[in-house]
Amino acid sequence: MSIIEAQAPLHEAHRDNHTHRDVNGGWLRPAVFGAMDGLVSNLALMTGVAGGAVSTQTVVITGLAGLAAGAFSMAAGEYTSVASQRELVQAELDVERRQLRKHPIDEMEELAALYVSRGVEPALAREVAMQLSKDPEQALEIHAREELGIDPDDLPSPTVAAVSSFGSFALGALLPVLPFLLGATALWPAVLLALVGLFGCGALVARVTARGWLFSGMRQLVLGGAAAAVTYGLGMLLGAAL
Repeated sequence: MSIIEAQAPLHEAHRDNHTHRDVNGGWLRPAVFGAMDGLVSNLALMTGVAGGAVSTQTVVITGLAGLAAGAFSMAAGEYTSVASQRELVQAELDVERRQLRKHPIDEMEELAALYVSRGVEPALAREVAMQLSKDPEQALEIHAREELGIDPDDLPSPTVAAVSSFGSFALGALLPVLPFLLGATALWPAVLLALVGLFGCGALVARVTARGWLFSGMRQLVLGGAAAAVTYGLGMLLGAAL
């Protein structure tokens, strides 16, 4: 009795603190990808154009056009891809729903066999499968989780993905343009701000993924800086050739 009482606070603490972050939502991936893509692509676009020795006005217009075009493109792409994925899942759920309606015994035996394969005793597995199969919607959810690896009640939202992607891309793409909008006439403030933004985004993502912030930040900085340097060099070559 004393052992149970001694362990009770630990169990209660574990219950209160043992939480997990939402890894199935539809906002994190498009938001992160959108911000990184906005920063890298618009920085590279602007440095490539600037490498061709064009006017500051041309660089700014290029940056704003890249921001608008990229944000709408990202939003449309995310909406279409997530909607298509959701429609595919719904189609598979309809197949499973029909099977449960037409062949309930076979589906129950299939579920029992699955539990047996995971180490549950056959009699107990069959009893559990029988109990779970009494409610058709619960049975559908269980089969979807076990056979398809999805949660029917937690499917990603196309609208959330599109809005997250649009906003994060626009925010990321704005950073290289911002110094020019505030009066800068040289390229280096835009590059510096964008590189700081890349490092900051990488470090911020590390807080969500539990990866080292320094490694994550430096990785994004190096990748974005390399893209900007390559496009600047290409801009110089093309500007000289034309």
